[in-house]
Amino acid sequence: MSHVYQPVMLLELLKSGGEASIEQIAKAMLLHDRSQIEYYEIRTKNMVGKVLTNNGIVDPVKLAGRIVGYRLKDISNMSAEDRSTLIGQCEGKIADYIEKRGDSIWKHRFNAKGYVPGSVRYEVLKQAKYRCELCGASAAEIALHVDHIIPRSKGGQDDLSNFQALCITCNTNKRDTDDADFRDVAKAYAHREKGCVFCEVSADRVIAENELCYAILDGFPVTPLHTLVIPKRHVSDYFDLFQPELNAMRRMLEEMRSDILNKDCSVSGFNVGINAGEAAGQTIFHCHVHLIPRRDGDMPNPRGGVRGVIPRKQSY
Repeated sequence: MSHVYQPVMLLELLKSGGEASIEQIAKAMLLHDRSQIEYYEIRTKNMVGKVLTNNGIVDPVKLAGRIVGYRLKDISNMSAEDRSTLIGQCEGKIADYIEKRGDSIWKHRFNAKGYVPGSVRYEVLKQAKYRCELCGASAAEIALHVDHIIPRSKGGQDDLSNFQALCITCNTNKRDTDDADFRDVAKAYAHREKGCVFCEVSADRVIAENELCYAILDGFPVTPLHTLVIPKRHVSDYFDLFQPELNAMRRMLEEMRSDILNKDCSVSGFNVGINAGEAAGQTIFHCHVHLIPRRDGDMPNPRGGVRGVIPRKQSY
C-alpha cells in the first residue's frame, strides 16, 4: 500500500454494497485528507470567522488563548422553528450563489492547466528535503504542497525551476496576498540591466535554460567545456540571489555536469566557483557560477583546487 487511497476506496465500495460513484469515492478520500481539512481550517479562522465575528453574528470559542471554534450568538433564544427557517434560508442562498457563479466559485482550488504530475511533485519535495522552503516545517509534521513560485496566472511555467515546496500554512498565507506579493516578485525576476553582457547575451550562445537561469560556454575557458550558469535576473552578488534562483541554478549545474560527462568521458572532476566582489576577482557584475571540468593530468599538481585563487596557498 503506497497511500490510504486504496483502502479508503475499497472501504467505500464495501459500505456501498460493492459499487460506488467516483464522486462518492472522492468524498470518502476527502474525509481522510488532512491537508484539505487544514486548508479550510485556515480559511475558517482567517476569513469567514473574522467576517461573521465582526458582524456580530458569532463569537470565537477560545482555549488557552487560541481560537478553537465559533458559537452562534443568541442560539439559546431560537425556537426549533426559527432554526429550521434559518437553515432553509442558508441552503437557498448557497443554491442561488452556485447557480449564479458556477465553477468560478472554486477557481482558486483548480489548476489552470491541469494537476502537477506525481513525478514532478516527487522531485520538488526531494529537492526541498521534504521541508517547507519558507518556514522549514517537516513533511512529517504538516502537509506540504508543490507551489508555483511565479503563478500560472502571471505567466509562470510548469518547469521544475518554478516550483517550490510550501507547507499548507505558508502556501495558504501566500495565496491570501498573492496579488500584492507576486506582482513585485514577477517584476524582480524580470529585471535586466542595459549594457550588461549577461542580461543581453545572444540567444545562440545559450545551451540550456529554465524559468530562472541559463547556461553558456565560457568565452575564455579554463578547460574545454568550461560552462557558466547565470541567473536571468540582473543581480551582481551570489549572496543576493533569491532561494528559488539558488534552486534553479543548482538544478542547472547538475544538468550541465551530466551533459559534460556524457560528452567527454575523460572528465574526472569539477571545480565549481563563484567570484563575489571585486576583491575576489569578479569582473562582470552579474552573478555567474563557473563549472570547470577537470581531467587527470591537466596540471602537474591539482592539490588544493580552488585554494589556487591565491597561488601560494594552493599547496599545503
